[in-house]
Amino acid sequence: MLRLSLYLLSIITLAYTQKVDITSTQMEANATKKEIVFLGSAKITQGDSWIVADRIVVYFNDDNKTKSYNAKGSVKFEFIQKKSHYKGRAKEVLYIPIKQKYIIKGNAVIDDIANKREIKGNEIVLDMATGNANVKGSRRRPVKFIFEVESKR
Repeated sequence: MLRLSLYLLSIITLAYTQKVDITSTQMEANATKKEIVFLGSAKITQGDSWIVADRIVVYFNDDNKTKSYNAKGSVKFEFIQKKSHYKGRAKEVLYIPIKQKYIIKGNAVIDDIANKREIKGNEIVLDMATGNANVKGSRRRPVKFIFEVESKR
């Protein structure tokens, strides 16, 4: 079991040009389900970007390449890529590396540091490849977009 876990962790690292580092207080690998579950103060770091959550699950495809990461619980994050810089929190964050897409759910709040904007919604889909965001709200919790306007004096 330990050998399988180390093998799967090495695959995570090889799947990217940047090193992926995951820490937690407990880890459970399941070869049948092709997943590794990190529990307790789980943190995943890649370059300058990071996600911290109560639980992070890394899913693999049939070729043992990373398919996605799913962080749940009290999730906090910071995503930095080229000219993009986001910080935020939510109940769940799903990251799909091959698409460079984050799906942020549950009282999602993102601070767009580079553009000095804040986005709130039930679900925010953030495409890091294009810089596009799609935000969904509801009647009870509508989408909220806050930004600064410079005044001329």
